[in-house]
Amino acid sequence: MSEPPRFDRGHTDDLMSFLAASPSPYHAVANAAERLEKAGFRQVSETDAWDGTSGGKYVLRGGAIVAWYVPEDAAPHTPFRIVGAHTDSPNLRVKPLPDTGAHGWRQVAVEIYGGPLLNSWLDRDLGLAGRVTLRDGSTRLVNVDRPLLRVPQLAIHLDRSVSAEGLKLDKQRHLQPVWGLGGDVRDGDLIAFVEETAGLAAGEVTGWDLMVHSVEPPAYLGRDKELLAGPRMDNLLSVHAGTAALAAVSATGGGLPYIPVLAAFDHEENGSQSDTGADGPLLGSVLERSVFARGGSYEDRARAFAGTVCLSSDTGHAVHPNYAERHDPTHHPRVNGGPILKVNVNNRYATDGSGRAVWAAACERADVPFQSFVSNNSMPCGTTIGPITAARHGIKTVDIGVAILSMHSARELCGVDDPWLLANALVAFLEG
Repeated sequence: MSEPPRFDRGHTDDLMSFLAASPSPYHAVANAAERLEKAGFRQVSETDAWDGTSGGKYVLRGGAIVAWYVPEDAAPHTPFRIVGAHTDSPNLRVKPLPDTGAHGWRQVAVEIYGGPLLNSWLDRDLGLAGRVTLRDGSTRLVNVDRPLLRVPQLAIHLDRSVSAEGLKLDKQRHLQPVWGLGGDVRDGDLIAFVEETAGLAAGEVTGWDLMVHSVEPPAYLGRDKELLAGPRMDNLLSVHAGTAALAAVSATGGGLPYIPVLAAFDHEENGSQSDTGADGPLLGSVLERSVFARGGSYEDRARAFAGTVCLSSDTGHAVHPNYAERHDPTHHPRVNGGPILKVNVNNRYATDGSGRAVWAAACERADVPFQSFVSNNSMPCGTTIGPITAARHGIKTVDIGVAILSMHSARELCGVDDPWLLANALVAFLEG
């Protein structure tokens, strides 16, 4: 059967490449920076003095990136248009003493990061990726992107109750992956393996931020290939769309009424309270320094922030065909129906009526349909970096995203058209 026409399969193909190449937040920001470099952006150091020149610039800090484009005619009080997202996803992360095992099995001690769907990590081929810190204080990205680890599920013959009572996992005992055999578990085995794999000298690694990831690549799914299955869509889908949108807007040169910004933070999945999280000072510091570098005063900073709008872009919930009763009965976002506007009157999302108007105007300009999402009143609502950004910086913020299934699974599901539709809406928003 021939494939039906798509809006832009090339964007979705590039998203798949981005997801596969970004098994950790550190890889995600490096890949975003590489794309921005090709669009003419340059990295600036937080420890250097900044100049007020126009053009594209970005700051990297750990698993976070803030990038912005200053048009030639920008004034010190020119407001910002910000696309906010996060780079982290729930997973299993390596503990400080990683080497463990029992009964002839070599295992890796892991800690649960965020709120993953634990069962989705069982019986899955897993690689190892992240960042290591060397004796000289420098860092190196590492990615063992092959079947290395596995969390084996207990056979049904040894737990007959699982069929009637459901799977019950103890987070401490049941999720430690195996990665080999041997009765003598030696401290330092895993890090020595990482050093050897990365071409580093023995004992050179003194710190690590390592995590497991599924090595199964993203793939088109379904009869007509209208679905996309892959890892870390929450929320690298938004990071990719925001990066593409910022690069596209920067190519237009001057004449922009706003300064377009991409702010992709780490640690959203566990509260955003870090120096690279949305509840930290990174975004505010970058925006203020941009104002002051262009000769602005505190008054200019206040004027710029007062006119600034942020779109907090994060994945949301599409209506699930097997659990429709878990959704609000009148709000059923569907995949490939366009990005979603998230609303919660208790401020779990930052959207209000005026913010909705900003989003609606951007979608209308881009000729992009959008849907509305609210939670079922009988269930607690999740949250995003949106309310944090609004409260910390006094910036009008609107929560939007793409509707997916299997959120927080090791492998999530979306429609192939929605990422492209989101990117186009973001371009229209950043252009003003």
